[in-house]
Amino acid sequence: MAMRRAGKAAKGGKASREDLNLKRIVDRQFDNAARFVRLPGGLLEQIKACNNVYFVQFPVKFGREYRMFFGWRAEHSHHAKPLKGGIRYSTMVDQDEIMALAALMTYKCAVVDVPFGGSKGGVCLRPRDHTPEQLEKITRRFTAELARKGYIGPGINVPAPDYGTGEREMAWIADTYDALNPGQLDNMACVTGKPVSQGGVEGRRAATGRGVVFGLREFFRHPKDVARARLDGGLEGKRVSVQGLGNVGYHAARILAGEDGAKIVAVGEWDGTVFDPDGIDVERLARWRRRHGGVKGYPHGKVLARGADCLEVDCDILVPAALENQINLGNARKIKARVVAEGANGPTTPDAEKILLDKGVVIIPDIYLNAGGVTVSYFEWTKNLSHMRYGRLEKRLDERKRENLVSAVESITGRRFSGEIRRALTRGIGEEDIVNSGLEETMSEAYHHLSETMHRTRGVTDLRTAAFVLAIRRIGDAYLQLGIFP
Repeated sequence: MAMRRAGKAAKGGKASREDLNLKRIVDRQFDNAARFVRLPGGLLEQIKACNNVYFVQFPVKFGREYRMFFGWRAEHSHHAKPLKGGIRYSTMVDQDEIMALAALMTYKCAVVDVPFGGSKGGVCLRPRDHTPEQLEKITRRFTAELARKGYIGPGINVPAPDYGTGEREMAWIADTYDALNPGQLDNMACVTGKPVSQGGVEGRRAATGRGVVFGLREFFRHPKDVARARLDGGLEGKRVSVQGLGNVGYHAARILAGEDGAKIVAVGEWDGTVFDPDGIDVERLARWRRRHGGVKGYPHGKVLARGADCLEVDCDILVPAALENQINLGNARKIKARVVAEGANGPTTPDAEKILLDKGVVIIPDIYLNAGGVTVSYFEWTKNLSHMRYGRLEKRLDERKRENLVSAVESITGRRFSGEIRRALTRGIGEEDIVNSGLEETMSEAYHHLSETMHRTRGVTDLRTAAFVLAIRRIGDAYLQLGIFP
């Protein structure tokens, strides 16, 4: 919450001149891209519009007290079914935000070619103000309200975690839906992001952060795009600043440092920014944050006063992985990064984006880079429908093939692998391996189409516009093939 407020509070009053309404921002981005798409005007209006929104206020009893809560579920597009989108708990939730996030989900799914329509939900509350027992009552009651109006179901609308919610809340949702629909075989597919023991999928927790990494890897495999950012080479040695050490930021930073050799020079949280040009130990910082509730007082590196200071440090790649409107007119000119990799939804305002693009900064947009979560949610949904764990059928067969190959190499060379190396070479693929492979393929292929759209569409010079163009074309084709617009 503090980060969002910081984003809206401008230095010198500059950001106050901006329209920070996320729905109007998304509509503005859509209109900018629609100019480059040849589709009937009425069809463009249909793609842009939010099809329907359900608003509900419901009471929950805590002891002898009754409390009223306000919730929303928006269904943006039905060009593909079911609809997909998270449920967030925040005091900042309102109808415009939910509608905007539902639209972003529609475009996101289209960009990475995941067959869902876009949806979003939220309840106006601050989780830390409630006990786990109270949160369970609220979640179950909200789920019942959604079920009563047909806004949740395996083939209708499938929620997932978002800001302020997680595996625990998704398990409550699944159990409530199952209780309301006894005997239906596919009930567990009504929601994704569940604990693995309750039908979740290995790799879902890290999926959005890992998707950010896969997207960055693919960006650095396109020399023409890298040159636009005045960079070269790959991720190794690149200086990275991350805003937000939540689920997305933590996993992105951890993987970038641990697997790609990048140097995490700054991490911003609600109570400050840890800065160390020699590199931050992400795991150690995460342990400190869990123990103390923030980064203030962290003894390894310099702690800057504001969480937003991480946006302005000297780095090669900036990963805003918190909330929307973090990069705005108040700080855009102070951004020193060559690449802004949007791990959060809507972190850059249109006015700030224009400043960054004029400076030669490459922005890898949220509707592509943030799609790892929905991609792996798709894998979880299909797992629930098939009632079969990924890798269960082929793991032993794969191990035997690997063992035979290793034995053949040993026989030919006359030398034996050490026990540790042999175990690594002969380990069969499991569910997380398959999930991560599918995520990498999805992000890689999507970036290829994204870059191709940018370079081959006259007048399109940035990746966000290219992403919207790609999404609009795919959604338009789906509507035309359905015969809605003959």
